[in-house]
Amino acid sequence: MLASVYAPKDFKRLRVSGDLVARCFDFITPHIVAGVSTGEIDRLVAQFLKENGARSSDLGYMGYPKSICTSVNDVIVHGIPSDDVILKDGDIVNVDLTAEYHGFHADASRMFMIGNVSNKARELVQTCQDALNSAISICAPGVPLSEIGKTIEAVVKPHGFSISRDFVGHGIGKVMHDDPQIFHFYDKMWDKVKMVPGLVFTIEPMINTGKPDCKIDADGWTARTVDGGLSAQWEHTLGITEDGVIIFTEKM
Repeated sequence: MLASVYAPKDFKRLRVSGDLVARCFDFITPHIVAGVSTGEIDRLVAQFLKENGARSSDLGYMGYPKSICTSVNDVIVHGIPSDDVILKDGDIVNVDLTAEYHGFHADASRMFMIGNVSNKARELVQTCQDALNSAISICAPGVPLSEIGKTIEAVVKPHGFSISRDFVGHGIGKVMHDDPQIFHFYDKMWDKVKMVPGLVFTIEPMINTGKPDCKIDADGWTARTVDGGLSAQWEHTLGITEDGVIIFTEKM
């Protein structure tokens, strides 16, 4: 029996949580420009969640100190917002936002390109989004979980980018992180594990211009590419229905 399998009534609640996350992204998007600090973005998210009766799932999780993750340029994942990190022209930044509303968590991340971004950076960001969308499109009851990674590889590899193997998607719902793990690369261990109606999970590929490996900063959270290459990530929370898939973290 797979973990993170929920009833139709729970899907309605997850949809509301996901809509809140999507609306929060719309709220902060105009503020993500050159000259703003990632610390200010974090405060804007905290303000929005409080005003809407929600809370950050990240804040306090295993000691994490902020409400979101902000991963700039060579940071793959888990960048900690700071007033000392000022976005500048040419940067790419991922904002990863998980919110809990009335007992249900929804998790999404988006990429933002600041000003005049290089062609390589644009290609990376677009390829990552294409990989996520392609992976979502194959999700349905009876599909092996391994098809997610296989589909992502088919999109990413022709561009010469690498896929981070250190971080995975995950089951989600009444808890932020649950089984099953969702690999963004093909692994035959998931061939026999099939999607079922009610399964709720994230897909969140992280792809790099250089090597797939990471190194962790002294803060214990920030994961960077080992070679200084750029990294991009997109993410949605999804639910398997009787005949396909629903994206929870889109606006209703």
